[in-house]
Amino acid sequence: SRVETLNDGGYRSDGRRQYELRDIVIDLSVRGQADGCAMISQGLTQVLVTVFGPREAKSRAQTIHNRAQVNVEVNIASFSSGERRKRSKNDKRVLEFAAAIKATFEPVIQVHLYPRSQIDIFVQVLQQDGGLLSASINATTLALITAGISVFDYVCAVSAGVHSTHPLLDLTTLEENDMPHLTVGVLPRTDKVTLVTLETRLHADRFEEVFRLACEAGNVVHKEMRRAVMTRTGALVRALEDGTPPGGAVQRDVDEDDNEMRVD
Repeated sequence: SRVETLNDGGYRSDGRRQYELRDIVIDLSVRGQADGCAMISQGLTQVLVTVFGPREAKSRAQTIHNRAQVNVEVNIASFSSGERRKRSKNDKRVLEFAAAIKATFEPVIQVHLYPRSQIDIFVQVLQQDGGLLSASINATTLALITAGISVFDYVCAVSAGVHSTHPLLDLTTLEENDMPHLTVGVLPRTDKVTLVTLETRLHADRFEEVFRLACEAGNVVHKEMRRAVMTRTGALVRALEDGTPPGGAVQRDVDEDDNEMRVD
């Protein structure tokens, strides 16, 4: 039988309300030789982002004399979804995904501070169940911050859609396949928008409401991201004071009071 996207009681297929976000788990522990690293789990979607740089450009052709060159590479694991389809780096869908992330962060990273250098961002999709672009953007923001790269603001992204006349936030794959949806990336400090992607048709009358809800939800996500960064920074400061290395991951679950955003 077909699963109901939104039942008569106002509950979605995974038990959430319309404006309720999935639990967010943030891990900022160091991995390998990366300068910055962040893993984000939003529900069943899990993304790992590593950042290398700023470092010297590999070739003169890639060198820009007055700013840094930003490179984004996306790798989607073949086991990340049920279709078990391996996508190569040159797959059109993967290239579009990487281009969207690059276009989102080039205006946000203070590239003018790193002339004649490059910043490499590697996005590894480990599990996908909707909201893949928003999770990747949130993880990239945190990875850049942990790498010590100067950014103008956090970029906080959320997906949203419309089922019949009911707007929904933070969509799963089941919901994305069933309704028109968009992804919005906001800069919470200035309330500016750095990303809006809409791959399906959405009526103009519905767009404004869904867009506003996604922007407000971005501010909720920002609180969790900032809290994770502050926790990680506090651990590093204590480690410097004690002379011992900070251990373990910094993980944060969305509090039950915070993960549901209600709009009167």
